[in-house]
Formats: sequence, C-alpha cells, structure tokens
Amino acid sequence: MSGPKKNELAWLSGEVPLEESPAPPTDRQSEGEQKSDAALLDAYSRAVTAVVDAVGPAIASISIGEGGGRDFEPTGAGSGFVITPDGYIVTNSHVVSRARKIEASFIDGRKLEALLVGSDPSTDLAVIRVSGPNLPYATLGDSSALRVGQLVIAMGNPFGFQSTVSTGVISALGRALRAQDGRLIENVIQHTAPLNPGNSGGPLLDSRGRVVGINTAIIAMAQGIGFAIPAAAAKTVVPQLLAKGRVERSYLGVIGLRRLLNRRVVRFHKLGKDYGVEIVSVEPGGPAAAAGLRPGDIIVSIGAVDVTSPDDLFRFLAGWPVGRPVRLAALRSAERLELVVVPAEAAARV
Repeated sequence: MSGPKKNELAWLSGEVPLEESPAPPTDRQSEGEQKSDAALLDAYSRAVTAVVDAVGPAIASISIGEGGGRDFEPTGAGSGFVITPDGYIVTNSHVVSRARKIEASFIDGRKLEALLVGSDPSTDLAVIRVSGPNLPYATLGDSSALRVGQLVIAMGNPFGFQSTVSTGVISALGRALRAQDGRLIENVIQHTAPLNPGNSGGPLLDSRGRVVGINTAIIAMAQGIGFAIPAAAAKTVVPQLLAKGRVERSYLGVIGLRRLLNRRVVRFHKLGKDYGVEIVSVEPGGPAAAAGLRPGDIIVSIGAVDVTSPDDLFRFLAGWPVGRPVRLAALRSAERLELVVVPAEAAARV
C-alpha cells in the first residue's frame, strides 16, 4: 500500500493549498454578520423608541368611578389617545359608555376630568374630552394598507401601569367580532402584540407612529391573540360622534333567526340563496310593522341584496340612510311578498 500523498500530508499538517480546500470562515466574516444583526436590532429599537417618544405623551390612562378630584374612587380602567390638541380622546365604548365619572391621566403627571362626547357600541368606539391647551396628539393612519407580518406597536395602561409598550406583528386581517349590541364589527385586525386588561382603547401603531387600530379585545387564556378596531372605522365613526354624539344607523324593528329554505320554494321563486331570516318578533309601531311584516315571515332580500342571516340585514342597514324607503322581499308560507319599508334611526335604542 502506498503512503500518503503530498497533498494529504499537507492537509494533515494544516498546510492546505487554497486551490484544493475551502478556507474556514474567518473571524472577520463572523464579526460582519454580527454587526449586520446588531444593525438590524438597532434599527428595530430605534423605530420602536421613536414611536414611543412621539406618541407616548398622547396616551391617556382612563379611570372610571365615583366622586371627583381627591375623592375620586376608580372602579374600572382603560386606555385612550388624544386625537386633537384641544383634548378629544378616542377610546372603547365598553370602557366609558356607562361611566358616571371619567378621569384621564397622562405621563406628565396631569390628571384631568373627562366628559363623554359620544359612544358607538356597534363599533366599540367612544370619544371623551378633557380641558387642556395644546395637548400632544396622535394621527389616524391608513389601516387598509396593512399587511400580514407587518410590525405593530401597542400602547396602553394594562393593570394601571401607564404607558406600557408591547410589540408584535399583524397576524390576520378581516376578522369579525360581535359587538355589545349584537352587530358584527368587521375588518377587525388580529395581532400578536401582548395585551392585558386595561389596554382597551389604546392605540395600535405602525412603525411611523400612526394609529392603525384601536385595541379592543383579547382572548382569555390565549397568548399572542389580540384584536383592534381598524383606523378606517374610527375615521367614519369619530366625526359623527363629535358632531352628534352618536352614529345614525337604520333599523327595521325585527328580531330574526337564520332559516334554511325549502328547495322547492327556492327553485319556484328563483332565489339566489338557500337561506333567509325568519322573523321571530316585530316591534310594535316599528318600520317592519308599518310595512306589514309579521312573525313567521322570512326575509330573503332587501334593496336587491340577498339576506341569509341577521348580519346581512345589519350590514345593509348600516349603510342605508335613515328614512329612505327600500324594497324588501319576504316569504309568507309559499307566497312571495314585495314590500316597501322605511328604516328608522336605531341610535336612540342603544
């Protein structure tokens, strides 16, 4: 057997020609990678701290309770953020809608009494106001431009700890949550920034410090699942709350359940869907009663839009002007009814 070749001996001795064996990574390359990682982390940190510095002074810790001044006794808490320099604050409806006294605290130490301007349980949004000159404020951004995986920053006051910051990413878009009044809140943002009780009403921010959502809910016993009302909803609702203290929405005055239709009836009347909304009760004197609807009727369309669930009715009426007549189709036994109904305002009933 022949002995080791020259190149093999060179390899054993550590004298490997460059053309015959790749060089191991150098310390210089490792340092370069480390510097690159550090630069990325530094950029991430700078983005978060810049947002905190810019928006933190506009975050309000909201307490609700009894009494006033030094005698104020908080019974609940939430978060909010200033949207105008004259003291208008956006928060959640469920935080303040039934509060007798509201107090807003800021990181500069100020504690100001707040008054409820308006509340909309259907989107879980509310506006309160404090008296104070030149308050720092946040800006509503474009929630329609959000993408899954995008960095977001949540700010609020969980468990009363002021100006708490958490970060995460958008994990899903287009979610739906059920509001206090039974309506669906649509296009809800799901994200992974940790939330806790007291975060409700605080802003969800993008990397430039723009409010893209209003944190509203968490799932108990779950981690990394938080929800926020999109800024697009706030842009629609807040001006109405500022102007009228409420959001005008149409309603019919019925309670209904989803109902599977008989296939023969679907074919006979050439219906577009296999489901309708069966009326369980009709509010006396309401729009539906005035149009001639009664319990047992099954609504199948309104304004040329197929109705397969109560949510379809809510969705249509949310965008239909109060007092404007609209055509409605319903089934009564095997007969198809074509009616005209005049929706009334639902805000006073909330």
